[in-house]
Amino acid sequence: MSPVFVIAAKDLKQRFRDRSAIVLGFVAPLGIAALMSFAFRGADRFHITVGVVDRDHGPLATAFASFMQNPALHGVVTVRTVPDEATARRLVRNGSLSSAIVVPPGFSAAASGEGATGTGATGLAVLTSVNSELGGEVSRALAGSFVNQVDADRLSVATAIAAGAPASRAAELSAAAAKLRVPENVVNEPIGSRPLKAVNYYAPAMAIFFVLFAIGFTARSFFSEERDGMIDRIAAAPVRPTTVLFGKALSVFAYGVASLATVLLFTSWFFGAHWGNPIGATLLCVAMVVAVVVLTALVIALARTERQAEGIAAIIVFGLALLGGNFVTISAAPAIMRRLALLTPNGWALRGFVDLTTGARGAGVIVQPLVAIAAFTLVVGVIAALLARRWAVR
Repeated sequence: MSPVFVIAAKDLKQRFRDRSAIVLGFVAPLGIAALMSFAFRGADRFHITVGVVDRDHGPLATAFASFMQNPALHGVVTVRTVPDEATARRLVRNGSLSSAIVVPPGFSAAASGEGATGTGATGLAVLTSVNSELGGEVSRALAGSFVNQVDADRLSVATAIAAGAPASRAAELSAAAAKLRVPENVVNEPIGSRPLKAVNYYAPAMAIFFVLFAIGFTARSFFSEERDGMIDRIAAAPVRPTTVLFGKALSVFAYGVASLATVLLFTSWFFGAHWGNPIGATLLCVAMVVAVVVLTALVIALARTERQAEGIAAIIVFGLALLGGNFVTISAAPAIMRRLALLTPNGWALRGFVDLTTGARGAGVIVQPLVAIAAFTLVVGVIAALLARRWAVR
């Protein structure tokens, strides 16, 4: 058997005798992915409760109530009728309502005959809370959409009267205008993609994060064996020094692939995670593990002692995890963080997994992340090879 495989088999045997390696590679990513998926369950479903206060009691207020009960809004907005503005403010303040919309007195009159001849319409008031800013934005959008339609109706009536229609027909013209709609409307249409669920993001995110720990305990193992004289005994045999590095690299590769494959299968079977196209997911996993291999080689080449290896590995692992978005979805991060994530292999891998799980199509979905990870791997590998000459001549 090739010395490379002998060294790799020896390392894997030692690793799987170590319970911490089993916990970090298999148990921890499954457990944390499950906890995060349960913690964020329902976060991918947006829903708000909006209160409506009718202080107008006119036909336009009734029309607004019907507008808010549109079936297209049922999955997003629940409407509650609130008796007065003071009650609405209290409910918004204590969180019982995401926001509230107040229909002021005179709202219907503003769209009647006198409103059509030039009286300004009274706008809807939106009550919001800093604890539900998104709910407030949605309520403002709904109120603005309705008011825009009312203003369009008023404008059409005013235009007709200005063109010569008798003012006595203002009420009739208003009724006819109410049946019209603004030419441009937002319509919900499926685009063939799936929503991003928490488990679909955190399953690969946690799997990649814990695979990165292989960098640390492989580097520690190397320096521990060097301290105990194992490396010198191997070097005394007819084995080239780089054979040791290749053997350890192969053990890291096998361990990483086994860890990612286990998390992929278990989260799919038991937690309903969807990793996307199996071929694409497999290629991303392999590319990420190869990146971990070269990072391990870099740590071994940089460090001179076991303690130094631990410190360098910790910086790399947590630096990549924070920048790449393993803890928080990178789409929610500031723009600078989104750019920095593209300098990390795990950031590109997660981007590829997100595209796969949401049903994105096209060659770029998988090719672009693979090329970016390969470029990172090549650069780090060249640096590690240059630094490894120091060890090879010792």
